[in-house]
Amino acid sequence: MNNRSRGYIYVAGQLLLLGLLFTAPRMDSPYGELSDLIGLLGIAVMALGAAILIASFMRLGKSLTANPVPKENGELVVTGLYSRVRHPVYFGLLVLGLGVVLDAGYWPQILIWAMLYIQLHIKANFEEYLLRQKYPAYAAYAAKTPRFFPRLGN
Repeated sequence: MNNRSRGYIYVAGQLLLLGLLFTAPRMDSPYGELSDLIGLLGIAVMALGAAILIASFMRLGKSLTANPVPKENGELVVTGLYSRVRHPVYFGLLVLGLGVVLDAGYWPQILIWAMLYIQLHIKANFEEYLLRQKYPAYAAYAAKTPRFFPRLGN
């Protein structure tokens, strides 16, 4: 199996988990009297995740691809959100998923979100292996930039 095919398998797994996250059963009042408030918080967190995704997509420009195999004509992006976290797209997906978990308040979403995190971790390992091969500067960038969750402060 070549790298591109392997990458599409990771993408398919990611899309499957995202689909399950949004379509899994939901509870009507998972948090009792606080359900409406926590549901609104979940929607706000989903909106934040979507905004992170859009900003990440825009910053990637011609390097944007769902497949973890870097594009031939791509370039290493280390500015904007990419200066704070190596995989802001994955960070945005995890934030979006957390919003779904808060809104749904049901154990299937928690389990699926955890599986999504594991899937993205595995995909990022593969992607970073390829990025190190293509871009000599990637190792130094990776050493100073967190993978999924940005550090607070500097």
